[in-house]
Amino acid sequence: DTGDRAAAHVLLEQVVDAHHRLALIWADGGYTGSIVEHCLATLALVVAIVKRSDGQKGFVVLPKRWIVERFFAHLMRTRRLVPDFERRTTSAEAMVYWSMTLLMTRRLARPRPQPA
Repeated sequence: DTGDRAAAHVLLEQVVDAHHRLALIWADGGYTGSIVEHCLATLALVVAIVKRSDGQKGFVVLPKRWIVERFFAHLMRTRRLVPDFERRTTSAEAMVYWSMTLLMTRRLARPRPQPA
């Protein structure tokens, strides 16, 4: 029962502790406001808000956000991750690793075209 903005403060502090070289975070328009100042002042992170133009209507591909959406689409191809069966976050995290391992092994096993 925690909103995304409140959870982002806690999550970003954990991410900074684990990944010291992290300097830039892309976020959507829902994260404008205090989170941007908090990240810059306390965590030394730059939060770049990726928004679509005010004049655009309908579906528009936003390059940075498309990366995240494509990642979630790959995860949803794994049937176990579609419904939320996991009771613990550690088992849910393990299922994400498993899903991405499947994706990467499929990509690595793909036949490569031979140069002519």
